[in-house]
Amino acid sequence: MRGLLCLLACVALAAAAPPRSPVVNGPGFDHFYNLEYDAAIAEFARDAALNPQSPDARNHLAMAVLYRAMLRSGALESELVTGNNPFVRRQKVEASLEDRQEFETSVESAISLAEARLKADPKDVNATYALGVAYGLRANYKFLVRKAWRDALKDATTARKHHNRVTELNPSFIDAKLIQGLHDFVVGSLPWGWKMLGFLIGFRGDKEKGIQTLELVASQGGLNRVDAEILLCAVYRRERQTQRAIPLLEDLIRRFPRNYLLPMELAQMFSDLGDKDKALAALDHLERQIRLGRIPRDRVRPERISFARGNIQFWYGDLDDALVNLRRAAAAAEDLDLHTGVLAWMRLGQVYDLRRERAAARKAYERAIVFAPDSDAARESRGYLAKAYERDEG
Repeated sequence: MRGLLCLLACVALAAAAPPRSPVVNGPGFDHFYNLEYDAAIAEFARDAALNPQSPDARNHLAMAVLYRAMLRSGALESELVTGNNPFVRRQKVEASLEDRQEFETSVESAISLAEARLKADPKDVNATYALGVAYGLRANYKFLVRKAWRDALKDATTARKHHNRVTELNPSFIDAKLIQGLHDFVVGSLPWGWKMLGFLIGFRGDKEKGIQTLELVASQGGLNRVDAEILLCAVYRRERQTQRAIPLLEDLIRRFPRNYLLPMELAQMFSDLGDKDKALAALDHLERQIRLGRIPRDRVRPERISFARGNIQFWYGDLDDALVNLRRAAAAAEDLDLHTGVLAWMRLGQVYDLRRERAAARKAYERAIVFAPDSDAARESRGYLAKAYERDEG
């Protein structure tokens, strides 16, 4: 359930700009998709200052502020190969007071500006579109920062309604179908009880239709094409269609070479498919890019890659190699994001348990619990203190 709501929240990736707007191809979005959020925020803030009546500019700024907080919290990454759930069980994103204020001010300003334009002209397509994106962003914020799942789903449904209106006014506005497609997919995946919520009445959802709509945006969209491709990678993986995601992901890596999360995700996908060698090769490629200076060294700590490598080796039973890499990652846990740090300690404990080194395993679990006591990994580690981890061969 929470994974589906998180997926729905990702509709906020939609770039709130009218078709063919030059800002979509500008440096702000190049920085954004390469995870360079400080630089993206500076570009979007400049644009907002130059265009004080633009809801699009406010949406761009809110988006970059939120995604910077998500990156710092480890919330942008899929769950590293667990063998049972392809999505992170999202922890609450810890945004600073300054970031929360900037996000809330920007997104509420976008809503007010769009509504003012619609009051003057109810058929203003671009204002309707911007209003839908603002609600999508607010859905993301409510889910990830406030952990208000019902409010997040309600805002996402409101975003869907506005973008339905966009395609009524302009059927050729393909980019507005992004939220429609994702909403169809997620609502089609919800349990029956959730579909009875009042704000979902009239939306039955249809997973296959949702996927087809996302594929349409990915192939024919303009400003939302990249977002549709990213979302399709997540959807395909969730639906156990990982092979379909790999060409999309490889193309994204070519287009956004400084985005270090993409090759890590590629490694996870190859691991899902049972190809350990290609999974580890994807991490080798990332390390080469760093050595060659194509990705700044200060963007990715080597221990972060050690964790990714050790995690894959853990699942394939290469316990000696996994132990070396996970020890390295756990030793630097304080310098990694919260999600990676707590998982490094828990995985290390699991490796020790599989090696029948129970005392060392207990110490690692205890470190995981202290490191992030409210996390899912810490709760899982508490269970392993009572009963040693055993590999479920099923």
